[in-house]
Amino acid sequence: MHSLQNTLYIMTPNAYAHLDNATVRIDVERVKRLQVPLHHISALVCFGNVIVSPALMHRLADEGKALVLLDESGRFKARLEGPVSGNILLRQAQYHAANTAEKALELARAFVAGKIRNARSIIQRGAREADDGSDASQLTRAADNLAASLRAAATVQTLDELRGVEGEAARGYFAALNLIVKPAFRARFQLDGRTRRPPLDRFNALISFLYAMLMNDCRSACETVGLDPQLGFLHAVRPGRAALALDLQEEFRAVLCDRLALTLINRGQIDETDFDLREGGAVMLNDKGRRAVVTAWQERKQEEITHPLLEQKMPYALLPLVQARFLARTLRGETEGYLPFLAK
Repeated sequence: MHSLQNTLYIMTPNAYAHLDNATVRIDVERVKRLQVPLHHISALVCFGNVIVSPALMHRLADEGKALVLLDESGRFKARLEGPVSGNILLRQAQYHAANTAEKALELARAFVAGKIRNARSIIQRGAREADDGSDASQLTRAADNLAASLRAAATVQTLDELRGVEGEAARGYFAALNLIVKPAFRARFQLDGRTRRPPLDRFNALISFLYAMLMNDCRSACETVGLDPQLGFLHAVRPGRAALALDLQEEFRAVLCDRLALTLINRGQIDETDFDLREGGAVMLNDKGRRAVVTAWQERKQEEITHPLLEQKMPYALLPLVQARFLARTLRGETEGYLPFLAK
């Protein structure tokens, strides 16, 4: 089993991360704030204006640990890593599958099926726990619509048709999420459709931030098993876009990110003071909000779940890696088809 290590997130503006013997030391205004043994971390993620010493960059690259740069809102900017590893035969199989229409559609359909089924489980749970009968009824209808989308996805003949089904399912799902937010918090966390780059409301700002962290984990999982994160099956290939990581991310969005966002909102662990309004209507998590979300994210990833296929307990943090390995086995022809992670 893969050893679970921690990702070190640095969010303090003007922090200085540098190498101190075999540790990563974080200074703010020349005062030491944190010191962590290098072997305890698997990646260093920096938000906004954070300075990283060249010596630390080289050491991270030598040890195969990623350095990821995000802007203040969590949007990906750059990634530094050492030489690419992995089996070239696996990547050849990946390229062949991506260039075979039937195989590409089969894999893309699996990612979409995982996304819709896990999204539906969130909506069904919301319907069961709803205090208001009208909310429960609307959520039940939304779950039924997602079931119809799942059936439609199983019969499409082209990627464009599949993307259309996925898009329609996503619109209905995000509209229904508003009904899972407790009435006391709805006015402050109204989700007005999915908006990004920039997010235009607090809910969108929150889930966009969580998706950015999940994306980093999925990209790392792809690279760990030797897959090319740039070449996907569902998401179109574009320069600089980690399409396969985006594919893999789809089945985890609802169970890891959306559920955590709803928990933070409904428990009052995050509120309007954790967000800033920027020019043009953009809404972003501020430093206080980012710290609260990152802490909750790390705690969530440590929680254990029983994997439905392996039938063994593991932390949520390992799910992207496990699924990336299943995908690699599928591409090698060791298994008949890719089975996405499905939450119970």
